[in-house]
Amino acid sequence: MPLAWPTTFDSPVLKSLRPVIAQSRHVRTHPEKIAEHAGWMAYEELPFPEFVLPFGLEADHEQTLDFILVSTCLNFAFTDFATHEVFRVDYAGKTWLDAEALFACMKRALDEGIPFLEGGYLRRVSRRDLEHIFRGPAPLPLLDDRVEILRSVGAVLAEQYGGRFYHFVQAGSPSVYHNGLGLLDRLVKEFPRFRDVSPYGDHQVKFYKLAQLGLWILHSALSRSGRFRLEDPERLTAFADYIVPAALRILGILSYSAELEETIQQRRLIPRDTPQEVEIRAHTLYATALLTEEVNRLRPADRQVIIPQIDARLWTHYHTTFWPHHLTRTIMY
Repeated sequence: MPLAWPTTFDSPVLKSLRPVIAQSRHVRTHPEKIAEHAGWMAYEELPFPEFVLPFGLEADHEQTLDFILVSTCLNFAFTDFATHEVFRVDYAGKTWLDAEALFACMKRALDEGIPFLEGGYLRRVSRRDLEHIFRGPAPLPLLDDRVEILRSVGAVLAEQYGGRFYHFVQAGSPSVYHNGLGLLDRLVKEFPRFRDVSPYGDHQVKFYKLAQLGLWILHSALSRSGRFRLEDPERLTAFADYIVPAALRILGILSYSAELEETIQQRRLIPRDTPQEVEIRAHTLYATALLTEEVNRLRPADRQVIIPQIDARLWTHYHTTFWPHHLTRTIMY
C-alpha cells in the first residue's frame, strides 16, 4: 500500500520523517484509526491552549518574551527516572506540577530579585544557584545538564543580543521558517541547545521539539493581544514528547512491537537515538499531521485547525494518564 502522506502542511521537520515512516520496525500508524477518531474530534472546539504563563508578567511585553524562551530551554524531564516522582512546588497558594512547577520556580526567583532572564547571569549560573531556584519537595532531575544549558544559552545572549531573548526575537522575521532567517531556523542554528535531531540509518531526522514549542507558546499567549504573532504557525508540527505518543497509543492510532510494548509497560529506559525512540517520536509527528488533515476535511473552511491544536487536545486530556509512556534520558523533551 502506498505511504499516505500529509499534503497540506509543509515543514522541513515533516519532510525528514519519510525514511523513518517507510522503514519502521517497532512502531506503526493506523490510518483507519485516524479516520475513526477524526470523526468525533472534528466537532470539538479545539481552541488555542490557555497557557499559565507568565504568572502576571504579561504587562511587560519584553519580559514575557524572555520568560517564555528561557523557560523553554529548561522545559524537559520533570519525572525522576528512578522513583517516577513528578517535580512539584508550592507557589502563590497552589501546588504546581511538571513544566508549570518550573515556571512557578522561575517567577519565585524573579520575586526574590534573581535576574534569571538575563544572559549575563545565566552564563555564570551554578548548580547551587539552581538548587535554590528550583527547591521543592524533590529535586528537579538532570540539574547538571540544566546548568550547562543555561551557561551556553546565556553566553550567546550576552555576546550577541544584549543578554535578552527579546532582542533575539526582534532581530529577525516573525516566522517559523523564512529563507533560513525564521525564528526556528535561527534558534536551531544559533543555540546548540535546540538542535533536536536524531540519526536513523543514513538519514538525519529533525524533531526540534522545544524550539517549536517555545514559538507556539509565544504565538498562543500573545497573538490575541497583537504583541507577537507568527506569520506561519501552520508550519509547526506536533511536539514529540512522552505524552502525545502515549495518547495516540491509547487511541489505537499507534501500535508498538511486542518487544517495545513490554519495554514501555515495564518502565525500562529506551536510550536516545535508538530506532525505537526515533520511531516513536517520528510516528507521533506523522500521525498528528494526518489526524489534523482528516479533522479539517470534516470542518468548515472558517474552522480549520493547525497541528499544534490537535497536539494540545491530546496532551491536555492525557498528560495525567496512568498509562505508561516511554522513558528516555534526554534534554530534548
